[in-house]
Amino acid sequence: MKSRTTAMITLKATLVTASDELRAELEHLTDFKLVTACAQFTSDTSLIEPEAAMRHVLGSLARRWFDLHEEVKIHSRHLKKQTRAVAPRLVEAVGIGLDIAAEMLVTAGDNSTRIHSEAAFAKMCGACPIPAGSGKTNGRHRLNRGGNRQANAALYRAIIVRMRWHQPTIDYVARRTAEGLSKREIIRCLKRYLAREINHLLPPLNGTPTREDLALRPAA
Repeated sequence: MKSRTTAMITLKATLVTASDELRAELEHLTDFKLVTACAQFTSDTSLIEPEAAMRHVLGSLARRWFDLHEEVKIHSRHLKKQTRAVAPRLVEAVGIGLDIAAEMLVTAGDNSTRIHSEAAFAKMCGACPIPAGSGKTNGRHRLNRGGNRQANAALYRAIIVRMRWHQPTIDYVARRTAEGLSKREIIRCLKRYLAREINHLLPPLNGTPTREDLALRPAA
């Protein structure tokens, strides 16, 4: 995905140096229409003329973008299929799509020996509360800048979705806002709650049964 983005940026940067006629033909197009138009440029045997060289470069970058685009779709399809198979309950949670679920699985899997509780998982994601100061804080906390930043960003995306579409979250935001908390403080609290929820939805690590698995076992 980074390479695909780089190809698009390079194509647009190259187009800036094209002739006025070619820029007028292409600059108003959307990204996808732009690469589609440039991909149709054919290369002449001779690239002596600046216009021919420009069309050759733009066509090459556009075709590279399409190759990377197809590769991204193939990889995404396989990753989504594996994520659904490994953590079906996590994918079904509100606001947690396949990308967020995959990020949580990677975070937990890379640190399985360090996650012994939901609190440890929250700390790993940078979602544990930190006092706003060393003295009296009146119960106020600040954002945690530590932990896995990719996992923290995934939690943030899920929270933003829930704040828009999840009624219990909407009600919580309204109540905490009335109590005087800022939006940043509310999101911090919601991240901590979501980290706890995700920890219980993750598959067992290293064969360790979850709390739900133990509850389902028949009594001796």
